[in-house]
Formats: sequence, C-alpha cells, structure tokens
Amino acid sequence: MVFEKVKEILSEQLDIPESDIEKDSLLVEDLGADSLDSIDIVMSIEDEYQIEVPDEVIEEMKSVDDIVRFIENNT
Repeated sequence: MVFEKVKEILSEQLDIPESDIEKDSLLVEDLGADSLDSIDIVMSIEDEYQIEVPDEVIEEMKSVDDIVRFIENNT
C-alpha cells in the first residue's frame, strides 16, 4: 500500500515514529519538514517509485495524502 511506504519514507527522512504520521498530516505544520527535508523526501519517492515529481507539484504537496495521491495517479 502506497500510504504505508510513504509513512516509512517520511519516518526515516524526518526521524519521527510512523505512528505520528496520518494521511491528513501536514508536512510542515504537523511533521516539521523544512525545505531540505522536502527535497530528500521527493528524491526518496522518485527512487522508490521510479517516477519524476515536477517542481510545480512539489510546491503543491502540503499533506501526506497529497504525496500518496500523486504516486497513485502516476504509477
């Protein structure tokens, strides 16, 4: 399931427990991601799913669900 893999990636990149990550969690406000974290997260997602995430899409990704939906729609 995409959500479970995204939780794993976010947990590793942000050094937080997977149990703290919900689908409606906001990356910055709830999970504490900064711009460098965002780059690392996107690179991990691109590697994991062999997809490219355009810059304009990265800017629109505000929640965990945004990431999950992008992956589901592009794989």
